[in-house]
Amino acid sequence: MTGDIVETKQCQLKDPMDLFHSGQVVKICAPMVRYSKLAFRTLVRKYGCDLCYTPMIVAADFVRSAKARDSEFTTNKVGDHPLIVQFAAKEAQVLCDAARIVCPFANGIDLNCGCPQRWAMAEGYGACLINKPELVQDMVRHVRNQIDNPRFSVSIKIRIHEDLKRTVDLCRKAEATGVSWITVHGRSVEERHQPVHYDAIKIIKQSISIPIVANGDIKTLKDAENVHHLTGADGIMAARGLLANPAMFAGYEETPLKCIQDWVDIALEHGTPFTCFHHHLMYMMERLTSKQEKKVFNVLSSTSAVLDYLNDHFGV
Repeated sequence: MTGDIVETKQCQLKDPMDLFHSGQVVKICAPMVRYSKLAFRTLVRKYGCDLCYTPMIVAADFVRSAKARDSEFTTNKVGDHPLIVQFAAKEAQVLCDAARIVCPFANGIDLNCGCPQRWAMAEGYGACLINKPELVQDMVRHVRNQIDNPRFSVSIKIRIHEDLKRTVDLCRKAEATGVSWITVHGRSVEERHQPVHYDAIKIIKQSISIPIVANGDIKTLKDAENVHHLTGADGIMAARGLLANPAMFAGYEETPLKCIQDWVDIALEHGTPFTCFHHHLMYMMERLTSKQEKKVFNVLSSTSAVLDYLNDHFGV
């Protein structure tokens, strides 16, 4: 009977905003270049992940090219929901056109205002948008006005300014324009491996009334709980923590063998390219293998060699 109740509840919570109002902390898989694709999203959803993002997609290419659409965006109707498609964009109408294409297949879009990579910022994408609050407002407003579905979410993912007042101002302006929620990576554009400023996320959370998602250095379920208590965030987003342990949100300290077996089954079923299939396993097995074992496993060059290795060493 419990299973039926859980199943029904999950069906009712397909809308991301319902998740944020459920009274539970929303557990989220971050947008990761090359990695947060359909097969991996399918895996993490089996282990307690409530909401998944696609990798960042450049909206202009997506709108212009059918080939880009086919290679960048794959989903299914069965279990890949709720799903947020993340776009890099710098023009309101281009973002709208991209949103219109994905609207029938996803629950919302997210505007990337946090990517610190040089190429993105040089093109006017990503983290440089945190310095252009009016442009962010314009892009959000356009999507809100042109997408008919009122339940289609429009969110933004940002980094923080050195002067936090500017970040609070950006968030208030975005809120006023109808943003559904804001994900805050608690580092500035210049910071890479420095400690995350959870205190800054807390101040932002206290300054606005829409949901806030905290992001940065969350590697375990305990980390997620601690960050929730520190910041008051409504959701917790993990990237590298989930790569290393896709079962993290289910409370596992390291990747269980069942999760590795699930990844093999899902990846083969989805026809995942070998490099991606192998890389995910390298991340998952980081803590389970010795240096010597890594040397052997990391240079395997075919699916059959990987399957043989897993069978011989782990009985998977």
